[in-house]
Amino acid sequence: MFRAPKRTLGDLDAESAAKLIAASSDIALIVDGKGIIRDVAFGSEDLAGEGFAKWVGEPWIETVTIESRPKIEELLGSAASTKAPIEWRQVNHPSKRGDIPIRYSVVHIGPHGRLVAVGRDLRTVAALQQRLVDAQQSMEREYSRLRHAETRYRVLFQIASEPVLIVEANNLRLVDANPAATQLLNRNSKRIAGKAFLEIFDAESAKAIQAQLASVKATGRADEVTARLIENKRECVVSASLFRQETSSHILVRLSPVVAGDVTPKSTSKVYSVVENLPDGFVVTDLDRRILTANPAFLDLVQLANEEQVRGELIDRWVGRPGVDINALVTNIRDHGSVRHFATILRGEYGSYENVEISAVSVPTGDTPCYGFTIRNVGRNEIPKARSKSELPRSVEQLTELVGRVPLKELVRETADVIEKLCIEAALKLTEDNRASAAEMLGLSRQSLYSKLRRYGISDVDDDAS
Repeated sequence: MFRAPKRTLGDLDAESAAKLIAASSDIALIVDGKGIIRDVAFGSEDLAGEGFAKWVGEPWIETVTIESRPKIEELLGSAASTKAPIEWRQVNHPSKRGDIPIRYSVVHIGPHGRLVAVGRDLRTVAALQQRLVDAQQSMEREYSRLRHAETRYRVLFQIASEPVLIVEANNLRLVDANPAATQLLNRNSKRIAGKAFLEIFDAESAKAIQAQLASVKATGRADEVTARLIENKRECVVSASLFRQETSSHILVRLSPVVAGDVTPKSTSKVYSVVENLPDGFVVTDLDRRILTANPAFLDLVQLANEEQVRGELIDRWVGRPGVDINALVTNIRDHGSVRHFATILRGEYGSYENVEISAVSVPTGDTPCYGFTIRNVGRNEIPKARSKSELPRSVEQLTELVGRVPLKELVRETADVIEKLCIEAALKLTEDNRASAAEMLGLSRQSLYSKLRRYGISDVDDDAS
């Protein structure tokens, strides 16, 4: 509110006042004492193009949405009292492009009860608020995803039977160790953090490991080293790999205790047991996609009894549409190192198929580079079996669903069987089940017709074969 409006604005004429009001707002309304709009001015070109100029002569309350009408009544009521403070209310005007939010304040002017409603367009503010909400939701989803991923990896880290250590690459100090490592080192997990990594080995082993870690930091990989622990004099095979976490580099070190001159068999490890009992299929193949090992869940999916039946076979035999899915999957693994949620199908040995989702990873290092696949069932259907007597497809749509799931040769044979069966059924219907007439209509001998009736299981023909 101006301090001395009569002295500073006393000679302001109507034309100047109109320009001032229009310039200071996005939309301005002149409303009489009955709430009827008498004039409209626009300070925003966007609002001018919305057709609001047609409001002149209409009640102001009818230009807003239903939920905004109480706010208009409140604005008109507060403007009637000259002592009431200036208040702002947001209302929505219906438009072809959706509701337009306007923030109004009403001022009483003149001796005739006329009011000036000054409005500000809130669409820009609303858009910014929506972007903020979307950004916040996106951040929350990302944080949730990271928390879930961290939880999964932490669980795997804790339950792994192989001793694993996390070492800071710059100063070679221990950051973390899983329970298997603390048990091997005979130390409390809380006392391990911050300790020098090389101090857990004897002097000769420490030199070899120091050279190994230098190679890891320089090239990202290094050969395994056999070392002796200083605490209990036990020998173990040390392998290391480099990874980055935020802005710092760390080294993941695996200690495989040597028992009777060899590494502890993996078949006795907890990790192996977990993989064996997973409800999802798990398969390891060589780089040529030939299966090295598979868990019982995968054998169940492909309808086989033991691992020997799949070992050495191409995974293409069961996974994906022939020549399409598996090539795309392996290409992505080679290019990116891993693939998640790859949707495809898995074919069983006896005609069934599963809709599955595959996550896969490439392991290029080690003695035997390989690919690992986890296969999760996302829904089961049964493929109609070729040459079935009672479950042949009845339409082109059903036949096209088999493309990619059964060989073309079988698909063509099955299509011919469908057509032949339908023709025989039509002939029997036209002849009112007179098989002699149906055979003549189809150009077949009676014996040939009976043979086809038995093949397709259309009816019992033994009593009519004489």
